[in-house]
Amino acid sequence: MFNVQAIRADFPILTQTIKGKNLVYFDNAATSQKPKQVIEAIANYYETINANIHRGVHYLSQISTDRYEAARETIRKHINAQHAYEIIFTSGTTHGINLVASGFEPLLNENDEILIGALEHHSNIVPWQFLAERTGAKLRVIPMLENGTLDLSTLSEILTEKTKVVAVNHISNALGTINPIREIIAAAHAVGAAVLIDGAQAAPHLQPDVQALDCDFYTVSGHKICAPTGSGFLYGKELWLNKLRPYQGGGEMIKEVTFEKTTYADLPHKFEAGTPNIEGGIGLGVALDYLNNIGFDKIAAQEQALLEYATAKISAIDGARIYGPDTSHKTSVVSFNIEGVHPYDLGALLDKMGIAVRTGHHCAQPIMNFFDIPGTVRASMMFYNTFEEIDALVNGIEKAKQMLL
Repeated sequence: MFNVQAIRADFPILTQTIKGKNLVYFDNAATSQKPKQVIEAIANYYETINANIHRGVHYLSQISTDRYEAARETIRKHINAQHAYEIIFTSGTTHGINLVASGFEPLLNENDEILIGALEHHSNIVPWQFLAERTGAKLRVIPMLENGTLDLSTLSEILTEKTKVVAVNHISNALGTINPIREIIAAAHAVGAAVLIDGAQAAPHLQPDVQALDCDFYTVSGHKICAPTGSGFLYGKELWLNKLRPYQGGGEMIKEVTFEKTTYADLPHKFEAGTPNIEGGIGLGVALDYLNNIGFDKIAAQEQALLEYATAKISAIDGARIYGPDTSHKTSVVSFNIEGVHPYDLGALLDKMGIAVRTGHHCAQPIMNFFDIPGTVRASMMFYNTFEEIDALVNGIEKAKQMLL
């Protein structure tokens, strides 16, 4: 049995009221809420073990280092990486993508191509545009279909021996579409291309196995998976991490420095310049332990039930249009519009009812351009949401319609 009320008791923020109404939080794709176990871990760090890592022989530094490196091992086990040093701590998915894109700069030239998907967040578009501008490489795009999925029938044409890097998201933040990344990875490897998977939206809902996927890079943001903001990680195959140049220079990422020459530290420190977000990394490990204690099979079942219920309820509203694939090919995101109502206006009225949704282009403007719309209302759910909250959302939409139409 999935005891949602017991789980909600772990999230202090869910008990508060907003403008006199009980908070209904459906903006989880933007950031998830944090359980008290994570909040307490951060407080405990500052209260009892606050010290810089890797550089001190004193007790607090050693304890801080041990906790931080234990979190790295937790991540390794969670995603089934072969080695802990293949886990690079970052500030989030955007940092991870930029790290990889920057590292590829010396490896590309004007004869090469970079392939991305049409469903990407801006964070998985702009860094590759930068890379293309700096190297002369050509940026190509896997097109999308009207149902909100990628048109993989074009892969045989646009994926060639010129393709050196393929970057696609595991799950679309704007539509919830689950991309067939195994197929994309296999096709890319067949022409010798490296593959980066943006896992920001997938990590809260499923447990990726990077060895089974055979991806070369996989990036995750901590704040999407109940961990602190400013935390995250990049997984990279050892072979590729050794090929890439460091993204930043400074302390910790060096082996030896003279004024004439610098040599780099071994993995993972080669990519971890400066004092890191220590409490964020520790909190990330605690968050993953929390999610795994619940069980991703149970999380997936709860969220699928919420998705199907919300889809049916919102679809029944007169004038509603949901964007994206059917519920069998997506995670718990319902991205929709109401005919004759601007998404911002609907979101603003829902806020007055204590209901938090996201409105706009969701940092995925190419998707909105494809559908010729200014944006959508996005209700994104997590395992701690309830069916009663979905009813409140639907009632709120109906009330807002009466006010706006």
